[in-house]
Amino acid sequence: MVLEKVNGPEDLKNLSLEELLLLAEEIRSEIIRVTAQNGGHLASSLGVVELILALHRVFQSPKDKILFDVGHQAYAHKLVTGRKDRFHTLRQEGGISGFTKVSESPHDAITVGHASTSLANALGMALARDLRGEDHHVVAVIGDGALTGGMALAALNKIGELQKRMLIILNDNEMSISENVGALNKYFKELQIRKWVQDAEKLGRNILERISPQLFGLVDRAKEAAKLLLHQENPFYAWGIRYVGPVDGHDLKGLIHILEHLKELEGPTLLHVVTKKGKGYKVAEADPIYWHGPPGFNPEKPEKVSKGYSWSQAFGDAVTELAHLEPKLFVITPAMREGSGLVRYSIEHPERYLDVGICEDVAVTTAAGLALKGMKPIVAIYSTFLQRAYDQAIHDVAIENLPVVFAIDRAGVVGADGPTHHGVFDIAYLRTIPNFQIAAPKDALELRAMLKKALEVGGPVAIRYPRDNVERVEEGLWPEIAWGTWEVLKEGTEVYILAFGKTLRYALEAAGDDPRVGVVNARFLKPLDREMLRKLSHYKLLTVEDHQKMGGFGSAVLEALNEMGLRPEVRVLGLPDRFLEHGPIPSLHRQAGIDPEGIRKALEEMGVERVRERA
Repeated sequence: MVLEKVNGPEDLKNLSLEELLLLAEEIRSEIIRVTAQNGGHLASSLGVVELILALHRVFQSPKDKILFDVGHQAYAHKLVTGRKDRFHTLRQEGGISGFTKVSESPHDAITVGHASTSLANALGMALARDLRGEDHHVVAVIGDGALTGGMALAALNKIGELQKRMLIILNDNEMSISENVGALNKYFKELQIRKWVQDAEKLGRNILERISPQLFGLVDRAKEAAKLLLHQENPFYAWGIRYVGPVDGHDLKGLIHILEHLKELEGPTLLHVVTKKGKGYKVAEADPIYWHGPPGFNPEKPEKVSKGYSWSQAFGDAVTELAHLEPKLFVITPAMREGSGLVRYSIEHPERYLDVGICEDVAVTTAAGLALKGMKPIVAIYSTFLQRAYDQAIHDVAIENLPVVFAIDRAGVVGADGPTHHGVFDIAYLRTIPNFQIAAPKDALELRAMLKKALEVGGPVAIRYPRDNVERVEEGLWPEIAWGTWEVLKEGTEVYILAFGKTLRYALEAAGDDPRVGVVNARFLKPLDREMLRKLSHYKLLTVEDHQKMGGFGSAVLEALNEMGLRPEVRVLGLPDRFLEHGPIPSLHRQAGIDPEGIRKALEEMGVERVRERA
């Protein structure tokens, strides 16, 4: 096997073209094998194998900086940069990350989980390089979906102004996770079929084959001709960025050839590379959305498997039905239709559905505009991605107390995607905002009740739910809920566990049938149920949450008790003040001490020894 010869990117420079082509197939086989076992980002990584091999053949990592946006497309990069012996541990506890990570390898130029960050990072690296008098290349590989993000577009504007030497590779596969949307995406699709682009591509290749790289960058007449050619047709010209392409992203020989020439050019250059997501694996090519991040599967007989009925699906079903009852309801998502369970909704209510692409800030402010005109918008968004719209949540929604509902998916730790994706900060960053209300349902039925009521109570409301499965409920059920109230699920004589969100089931398991331990579904964090909290203050209290301990639900309880002048014994369980790595959710909860065993241990420390030890 050729892969056995590759212990680092320098080994690629000694391989023949035939060996490189064979290596590409071996890498695809290894990516399929490991993701079949561990799950992971399959289709996106299969689509860039040739591109990554060409980059490492031409450039000298880690001296040259190669940035991936988003990092989930970098599996081939990991395999050729000294991690093939650990690749089987991908996304496993204690194993290598599913994204690029600076602390994992010197070849990973940036740590990245969110999209649209590579260009600003690359600009910073180019500025530092020139200030320090260094001589190396900076290459940013950005997906076409990531390029729709406002941060990427703003960085392009500055890159064009400063004219620092760097190479931007646009990986155009017409996909992020869902299909790409927006004017720029439409432009790229049209660009690929225009005759002038095809002619320019052929002309460019012929020129590059005949002249030296220096001449390619210096001949004034050629530069002027390129300006005239691109001025009317290409948006990158307006940014002051040289555009080359589109080129075939699976033509390994052609990619190596053109990269060798482009790396000699001064100023910023954008190479437009067209790839196929899922390349080399028929099922992934045919359905790149499902195979973007599948769970484990049989690589010899790959089939879709049911992941169970998720909270995302429960939300999608509820909001689809609710839209039939409420004509002012409008749902917005930032490029997460499938992930947020909105496929059905987008089909049944297309006129009241908007995918803004990877632009979380735009999603929130668009919702504000809808609310200002009398609509009832719901922003369906992952907790980790809502962080990118914090300013908009404050300034555009909360200040005027607008009726925007935030359906916050993936709240809490999310498992194998790791620290960039854990949704463990939303309570802390939302509860400090005036006018915001925050809730967490215990089940799908309570989720439906909260969604319906949230449209009635007005003001910004955040409803958070985890990455997990939940029991399906019948359609058409819309129970009433007393807004802002808690629910005692089990009475106790000594201590009450106040559980918020997913940890409620842990609390019930830990309490068991012990009559001393009561359990409360503390489903509303803001407003807190102060009346019930006052009554419970005669007992010992233990709060538990799948969120950072600092600034979370437990902190809110302590603040409320202090304001009411109450001093019960209180113990707070939550996530530690550090970034949790990737791993199975139960294991992460066990490490943090918020699982049933951790709760039992806390109860012991509060003087409630275990029943089995007393018997």
